[in-house]
Amino acid sequence: MTEAATTGTYSPRPGAAPLARMIGAQAALETKMLLRNGEQLLLTVVIPTLLLVLFSSVDIVDTGAGKAVDFLAPGILALAVLSTAFTGQAIATGFERRYGVLKRLASSPLPRWGLMTAKTLAVLVTEVLQVVLLTVIAFALGWSPHGNPAAVLLLLVLGTAAFSGLGLLMAGTLKAEATLAAANLVFLLLLVGGGVIVPLDKFPSAAQDVLGLLPISALSDGLRDVLQHGAGMPWGDLGILAVWAVLGLGAAARFFHWE
Repeated sequence: MTEAATTGTYSPRPGAAPLARMIGAQAALETKMLLRNGEQLLLTVVIPTLLLVLFSSVDIVDTGAGKAVDFLAPGILALAVLSTAFTGQAIATGFERRYGVLKRLASSPLPRWGLMTAKTLAVLVTEVLQVVLLTVIAFALGWSPHGNPAAVLLLLVLGTAAFSGLGLLMAGTLKAEATLAAANLVFLLLLVGGGVIVPLDKFPSAAQDVLGLLPISALSDGLRDVLQHGAGMPWGDLGILAVWAVLGLGAAARFFHWE
């Protein structure tokens, strides 16, 4: 009997798929789950779109000189990042943890960091779709953006990292119901006090100093400086986002509980 007949030949060969393929498959699954979830679509698409159209068309908030959409569009883009990277991801991950999904996935050949990478890729894909949709709507409303696209991209990436870290930290340390309540509450508070729709200079000076350090304020102000005023790299806002990203992701990696 030959060696080949003794050992056996199998096709396909058993074993784990390449790591890149596993991450890609998990990212595709995570993206489909995000886009099929009605609550996620409400947060990521419907609410930002309605806010952009409503406040651009109706003179409700004093946005200063110029067209309202020029002020609002950058803030709504920041809100889209917040809704997907923080609120949506925190709620979805929190309930996956509660129902034991994360525990089962953690025992699969896909490493834990690979699972988090797949979740991050799903967030990025969703954000690209959000940005495209909101940009088209803003152009239809008369938006006239300026500035360096590289600065916009860097702001969005750092904003995503910051909010992802904070969302995963919340999902990995609180119970699912607490995460649901807290994530939605934070979303509403940052919508009102993060410079998304209401300019920060409308708040008392003492409050402005505190609110300006929030990641949503840094992201919305940075995008506004670039897209509305044609500024260069907003290093101050980028620095604030970088600090939040390091703190959030570091704390999430340290304190996240899989069960």
